[in-house]
Amino acid sequence: MSKATNKLTAAAVKNATAEGQAQRKLADGGGLTLVVRPDSKVWWMRYRYNGKERTYTLGKYPAVSLKDARAGREEAKRLIDEGQDPVTQRATGKTDRQDASANTFQAIALEWLETVHKKTVGPNTYPKNKRRFEMHAFPKLGRRPITEIKPMEVLDVLRIVENKGQADNANRLKTLIGQVFRYAVSLGRTPNDITADLRGLLAPPDVKHYPAIVTPDEIAKLLKELHTYWGHPTVCAALRVAPYVFLRPGNLRQMRWSEIDWDAATWTTETTKNGEPLVVPLASQVVGILREMHTLNGHELWVFPSGHGRGRPMSENTVSAALNRMGFKGLMTGHGFRAMATTVLTERLGFRAEIIEMQMAHRVRDVHGRAYNRTTWLPERKEMMQQWADYLDNLRTGGNVVAIGQTASK
Repeated sequence: MSKATNKLTAAAVKNATAEGQAQRKLADGGGLTLVVRPDSKVWWMRYRYNGKERTYTLGKYPAVSLKDARAGREEAKRLIDEGQDPVTQRATGKTDRQDASANTFQAIALEWLETVHKKTVGPNTYPKNKRRFEMHAFPKLGRRPITEIKPMEVLDVLRIVENKGQADNANRLKTLIGQVFRYAVSLGRTPNDITADLRGLLAPPDVKHYPAIVTPDEIAKLLKELHTYWGHPTVCAALRVAPYVFLRPGNLRQMRWSEIDWDAATWTTETTKNGEPLVVPLASQVVGILREMHTLNGHELWVFPSGHGRGRPMSENTVSAALNRMGFKGLMTGHGFRAMATTVLTERLGFRAEIIEMQMAHRVRDVHGRAYNRTTWLPERKEMMQQWADYLDNLRTGGNVVAIGQTASK
């Protein structure tokens, strides 16, 4: 390398042209050269490593100034003096930077959301949880390497949410962050789940109780009102079906004709809140209501289509709004049919808890911790759903309402 360095000036670099040549080289010394082409100027550094001549590109001018290029030359010379090849070192450094970028909390969280979480929760839950990360976790933790995040940093994020009066949201966020850490642990990208150290430090989540009617006399009055409600046929049908199937309102309103097996008298939900489909046995009363609906809108995608536009199911608040108009505001909601069924089926009719839980679309696990599939206890659930529908009809008409679940509890 030439000992004479810093031959160029900033003005000379700025004004340099190719002068009609395909490529013109201006040496600054010490191996540093400005390669001038008609459409670009690029800094090169020539050096020898292990007896071979190599070229190290320092970048384009003016993004890399003369001063920057000289600094790059000195750094390259330092590496050579230490026995390292600048080109190889830069490639390694780039890989390290890429690895570090892929190991940030945000990168791993987004990967977990897409590859794991999205497949295990319902379609409405996934975007809500992704938004929780975007609003609360990513601004503070997103760019941090997951291996460097300390429990106190996570707690600070959670405290901000908690101090807004959102204890439930804070606890949900803690659970989600913990799931990301455990995902990273399983892939060997961090040694442990640091959120375990935060156990018991947050205020308990707010327990949300949906208003529900659970006594026989009250249920009888409610059912009579539902069957005499005067409104849109779709809403009337949804109100009559809701007590019989007692799934979440979101599942009911998104029922599709394609999900109904008329011969088997079943409805297979596309997905539930826990991300898994469920086979719902349909009592004869429900089949009758659905056949009536099929004559009205069997050409539609949805069993309960929106009255305000094609291609959409009815609003998630439709059933609850109708209940409010009937005078049940504060007493009953669309979600309350689940509490009603759980209470009566367990306390009054004697059905086994695991059968009810399965029919509620809750995850039920065996003694080894494995979740049962969607068809588990289908004969028992079919019997339960028919007896439940008969029980409701007896209440509504004033017939015999003695306990009917004894055979299913054996």
